[in-house]
Amino acid sequence: MAASKPVEPQSGTGLPRWQLALLVGTPIVLGVGAVYLWNRSRTQERKPGERKTPEGSAGPAAGQDGSAGAPEQEDMSPLDRAQGAKNKGNKYFKAGKYDHAIQCYTDAIALCPMDQKTDLSTFYQNRAAAFEQQMKWTEVIQDCSQAVEMNPRYIKALFRRAKALEKLDNKKECLEDVTAVCILEAFQNQQSMLLADKVLKQLGKEKAKDKYKNREPMMPSPQFIKSYFSSFTDDIISQALQKGEKKDEDKDKEGEAAEVSESSGYLKAKQYMEEENYDKIISECTKEIESEGRYTAEALLLRATFYLLIGNATAAQPDLDRVINMQDANVKLRANALIKRGSMYMQQQQPQLSTQDFNMAADIDSRNPDVYHHRGQLKILLDQVDEAVGDFDECILLRPDSALAQAQKCFALYRQAYTGNNLSQVQTAMDGFENVIRKFPKCAEGYALYAQALTDQQQFGKADEMYDKCIELEPDNATTYVHKGLLQLQWKQDLDLGLDLISKAIEIDNKCDFAYETMGTIEVQRGNLDKAIDMFNKAINLAKSEMEMAHLYSLCDAAYAQTEVARKYGLKPPTL
Repeated sequence: MAASKPVEPQSGTGLPRWQLALLVGTPIVLGVGAVYLWNRSRTQERKPGERKTPEGSAGPAAGQDGSAGAPEQEDMSPLDRAQGAKNKGNKYFKAGKYDHAIQCYTDAIALCPMDQKTDLSTFYQNRAAAFEQQMKWTEVIQDCSQAVEMNPRYIKALFRRAKALEKLDNKKECLEDVTAVCILEAFQNQQSMLLADKVLKQLGKEKAKDKYKNREPMMPSPQFIKSYFSSFTDDIISQALQKGEKKDEDKDKEGEAAEVSESSGYLKAKQYMEEENYDKIISECTKEIESEGRYTAEALLLRATFYLLIGNATAAQPDLDRVINMQDANVKLRANALIKRGSMYMQQQQPQLSTQDFNMAADIDSRNPDVYHHRGQLKILLDQVDEAVGDFDECILLRPDSALAQAQKCFALYRQAYTGNNLSQVQTAMDGFENVIRKFPKCAEGYALYAQALTDQQQFGKADEMYDKCIELEPDNATTYVHKGLLQLQWKQDLDLGLDLISKAIEIDNKCDFAYETMGTIEVQRGNLDKAIDMFNKAINLAKSEMEMAHLYSLCDAAYAQTEVARKYGLKPPTL
């Protein structure tokens, strides 16, 4: 697919983004499913289940009315009488007689001395449990709030209030409560972690939908743009100006620029591409399109490409549609437009439409290696590894010198073997990486993907050498510095060196959203929540898709919820 991080565009590490923090040895708090997925294979003392029952005995030891075998009421203390009312309420609760249970819990609250905070909080929580069965969410929240006021670390009351807040669509306060619960339970209860995951995703999507629609378009860094175009080998619009596009190849640069400016908006846009003057490309393409010039199809595709690069898919799609429907246009233009529209659909989580576009591209231009290269990446994202390998093989057959396709084929085979715990196939894939870097010693991506596989295998020293090779070949590739920084955290637990390398990435490319996100994730674990939120907000402003922005908002909201929990209850998760 058309992306700068070819195999796993979520992070470029070979792992989903929420796993990045796991590389440093402690779970990221509420990282959009991270804790749940990380913990699900661990032995849990408490099996997950619905927390519906009230606290205390479901009924007295003997008798039907809660009084048999007990002292006379006048001989009982107020607290004993309150406990008796609660026990009677528990019996009604178990029988499904919630109105009677509520009355008993109300009696218990009235009878209980005000200085008995722990008992009072239990009675309120039990009454909230009965209200919950009647779906009276406001009453649930009120009673749980009373319980928490008396016992701030009351897990049952916090979680029950979180569920009620979710029912009333109060996601912000729901998230704060369930964050507190997760910390108190040491991330050992799937039920609370799943609720946190669900709410974070909903909040992220809601915020991203509004923000992305109204965001100011932002041109990515030159390094990102060059990396993007380098993933295409059969792309007319990214090729240098050809002889037929210049009147005099012997002119100096100034003469060429002057000549181009007199010919067409598209040719001028191409000149600006060569000069890395990217901000002027869309306007020059628009001039070509409005004048219905000779290069209208090319201008539409180039303009659409830059719309995609600045994150404006809404503007890009009509241009891509026009090119695809131009039956008389160069077939390579149409195939390229289908690849880019297919990649756009995948970013929008529309895999069926994405697959249709890639298949159509293969139908109309079956000898185009780009089609198979990018469709192979789509298949990996869809967990169709065998089909992905077939596409990479086809790409290599058409273009044997495609180092990127060969490296990504190895990575696809490696991930399949690694996740399937097939040690012999893992070794075969690792041998394949060795062949790739030996055959293509100038392919930085080959070293980067190999380094990720070596990190999985805990061959940290060799992985570090591979990242050094990447930096030697592409010293301005900020992403490599982030990967190397994460490696230092996992390998040597060297926090200072890891942060220095990620800071170096930001220094090289201050538009590297991956660097800001990773820095924010690490700061969460260090307990520097305000700094983490600042890093996440910077990444949000640089997000290249609504889906990516939603993920970043989820991380930011998780960090913010922790600041609120720390302020209200003095609770903090483990830190580095």
